[in-house]
Amino acid sequence: MHKRTDLDNRPKMKIIGADLTVKDLQTVNPDGTPVFQLIEGVRQRSAVTQSDERGTICELFNSAWEFDSDPLVYVYQASLLPGYVKGWIVHHEQDDRLFFAIGRVRLVLFDGRTASPTFQSLNRFEVGEMNRCLIRIPAGVYHAVQNIGATEALYYNMPTKAYSHKDPDKFRLPLNNNIIPYSFGDAKGW
Repeated sequence: MHKRTDLDNRPKMKIIGADLTVKDLQTVNPDGTPVFQLIEGVRQRSAVTQSDERGTICELFNSAWEFDSDPLVYVYQASLLPGYVKGWIVHHEQDDRLFFAIGRVRLVLFDGRTASPTFQSLNRFEVGEMNRCLIRIPAGVYHAVQNIGATEALYYNMPTKAYSHKDPDKFRLPLNNNIIPYSFGDAKGW
């Protein structure tokens, strides 16, 4: 129940330029979870960083979380310089499990699976050292990682299938294309 206050009784204020403004839309629920619907099959798990006088520790992946049932078969670290984008990438056979550790990154996902209930949906996450998390990206979902910070960003991938150097399950679209309705502006990369 809303308790009335003196603020409820103040007169309507006139603000110059008010007719030109656009009200912000809700982006998170009161518990801090995003209001947007995740693309079908995408999972996100926030990470807890423990600290003491010596430094920090942050778990990247633990099978006890039941985050997913696929085993760890391959792990690699990637970095991204400020102002650069890696993407658009899509896999046909493997899911990616990305953990964002250092820096400030924007991860953009686009559901390219025609049979998916979230076909052509877009998800955008801002993650990194201030918002560490593990995100699972299903096969068929395009993804791009943009460094939006001032320092090099560092992240890890734990895909569900080991990388095949002879036959990589990695397909690319140009950053600017007619399929994905998202622009990285003048960011550099491929």
